[in-house]
Amino acid sequence: MKQTNYHLFDFLDFDPQLQADESLWTACRPTRIESIGGTIEMEVPFQRQLLQNDMQADTDAPREVHRLQLRLYNNQTLRLTITLGHPQLAAQTGDLTNDEMLSYEPSVHTLPLQVRLAEQDLYEVVGDDGRIYARLDNREPVLDPWSDLLPAPQETLALTLYPEGNDKAVHLSAYDHFSPPRYDALPLAYVRRNGRIDSTTLSVECLPDECFVGSGERFTKMDLSGRTFQLKNQDGQGVNNRRCYKNVPFCMSNRMYGLFYHTSAYSKLSLADHSTRSVQMLSEEPQMDLFVIGGEVPERIQYHYRQLTGFSPMLPLWSFGIWMSRMSYFSADEVQAICDRLRREHYPCDVIHLDTGWFRTDWLCEWKFNEERFPDPRGFVQGLLHDGFRVSLWQLPYVAEEAEQLDEAVAHQYIAPRPNRKSNGSGSNFSTLDYAGTIDFTNPEAVEWYQGLLRRLLDLGVTCIKTDFGENIHMDAHYHDGRTPEQLNNIYSILYQRSAWEVTRQVCGDGIVWGRSAWAGGQRYPLHWGGDSAHSWDGMAGSLKGGLHFGLSGFSFWSHDVPGFHSLPNFMNSPLHDDIYVRWTQFGVFTSHMRYHGTCKREPWEYPAIAPIVRRWWQLRYRLMPYIVQQAEQCTHSGYPMVRALLYHHPDDVTVWHIDDEYYFGDSFLVCPVMNSDNRRDIYLPEGEWVHFFTGQKWQGGRWYKQVEVPLEQMPVFVHPGTVIPVYPDQVECTDQMDLSRQTSLVIDEEFHGMKMD
Repeated sequence: MKQTNYHLFDFLDFDPQLQADESLWTACRPTRIESIGGTIEMEVPFQRQLLQNDMQADTDAPREVHRLQLRLYNNQTLRLTITLGHPQLAAQTGDLTNDEMLSYEPSVHTLPLQVRLAEQDLYEVVGDDGRIYARLDNREPVLDPWSDLLPAPQETLALTLYPEGNDKAVHLSAYDHFSPPRYDALPLAYVRRNGRIDSTTLSVECLPDECFVGSGERFTKMDLSGRTFQLKNQDGQGVNNRRCYKNVPFCMSNRMYGLFYHTSAYSKLSLADHSTRSVQMLSEEPQMDLFVIGGEVPERIQYHYRQLTGFSPMLPLWSFGIWMSRMSYFSADEVQAICDRLRREHYPCDVIHLDTGWFRTDWLCEWKFNEERFPDPRGFVQGLLHDGFRVSLWQLPYVAEEAEQLDEAVAHQYIAPRPNRKSNGSGSNFSTLDYAGTIDFTNPEAVEWYQGLLRRLLDLGVTCIKTDFGENIHMDAHYHDGRTPEQLNNIYSILYQRSAWEVTRQVCGDGIVWGRSAWAGGQRYPLHWGGDSAHSWDGMAGSLKGGLHFGLSGFSFWSHDVPGFHSLPNFMNSPLHDDIYVRWTQFGVFTSHMRYHGTCKREPWEYPAIAPIVRRWWQLRYRLMPYIVQQAEQCTHSGYPMVRALLYHHPDDVTVWHIDDEYYFGDSFLVCPVMNSDNRRDIYLPEGEWVHFFTGQKWQGGRWYKQVEVPLEQMPVFVHPGTVIPVYPDQVECTDQMDLSRQTSLVIDEEFHGMKMD
């Protein structure tokens, strides 16, 4: 559909021909505000608008009245909720919700609010601490009439929220229009289609220079202002487009507040785009549940968000080692040969991953080893464990038409029934298999069945399941808990990954998956990787951008396919480039988790000109293991991710809100990957003294360094003088050989002349 540049059509999705059965209802001044049990309740009338581009009240239609609630939590969070007759939310008591997104940290609880009249028609919402947490302005706007060419402004909802009390105002967008009929955003409104409430919109005012980050795994610039995103999970098919594996309805402003739209519905988020004066959310459901989250710095805002949606648990030591994979290994002999050579040539490695080729037919997921090519699965897995290799296995949440489990899955409705089932090959972009249905994780019996399939593999000694896909589900199916496919699609990733994560923890003692799709709350079931990036400089840059925004969306752990999943221009058949392989390896060493994977050979000895360089960087990864574990532990009880945007540590530096090619790895390392064949890059160092980690050279911060030359075997990494970094003193082949009590300290002092790579 062509863009019209009118809010009604481009944001609210009305028919530009105005021929559909749809109507817009806008919030008016509340007729009642009171405190009931410490919760503020407002009675809000909604006025129907005439079906036309210029907004005008339909005075022949009676107003509809709904209840708007405001709650205060002790973690500097306000929650604004309107249910519009939504039965799930209407039944809630207010403190907890039995859904997949919210998982309150035990210390979080509601605090009572009261209402007082500050002056005629101006109400203040106050807490027991005397601080003001909201203002409702029901006063008539001040006018100085000189013409009657235009109508007076309609009634509106003029509500201001103060999540920290008294300051840091977040205003609903009460007057975002050119003239009363020509609006660009609405503070609160809903749309009726075919007689029922179809969608809800809420907008908050933003400032001209305001920056926004987060909202999931965005493969775009750091500052997201001026962008509109569809919050609808789908196969990203790369990391350089608008499609997104991991949408999260949470964003953060450089004015130090966060917005969490508690929804799993298909939604649209406009960050100063449809209007530069407003952040707007449109959700395809009859409710709006908004958490406005305060905090002095980005880490505290993220911490408060995690207090609502959950923290990432700690991952096992071995998971931080190197993962070796390609798409795919096809036999026990092939895998054994790869592992033997890794050990023989002293490439430290902890995990060998088997992708699509361990079944009787490539891609035909039946959760069973091919009996001819893997004749002794238990002996195969146990032998690898003895040599220090954990085994990770690929699978996906769909049952193919040819799968041996199909009849059982259909008979017991372990896959959601599809009454008019037709051929559907949407389970994979790389296979012609037809997928009969989606495993229905809303059905407890289906969860038990699926976990039984995984349990048999985990009992062999397998330690991780790659929970691939999950962004899409069959949209013609009937799901067990009654949710429509549209209601379930975004949240499906959590149900899927939780099922695999929990059975892995039960059998192996460690909860871990290797997941691609995600939604708010999915950080409770780590870990996630960045999807099918291209083996290219833009693929590497897109991966980093996605990882930074993902870390600004509540997730602690994140990985990516080194050195890119597919190649160009012929996807699986174009050769890899030595310099991209090295540069992506360097980048990978300084990220949470590090897996080599892709559509052709990824083992370093296949690229002999650079293999010695790669080996040294792998060995560095293992030397840094005590630091990596230390920082990972910190991320499980704070607001920090492992890979973090510079703004976490320099929120007052305007420049860093626009930097997406540098990052912190934990507290200490400022990392500047090289992402071009010129072996040069511009470097920005925030204020302070810095030391180049590999040369020991001192650099002065608060400035740019242009076109810095970087030899291929090196990468710019900086630390502050006086930093103490725990390191492992010995070279090892895997983490099983480590005793972390033997770690030593690397002190960045006057005697430090750079980390030696030998």
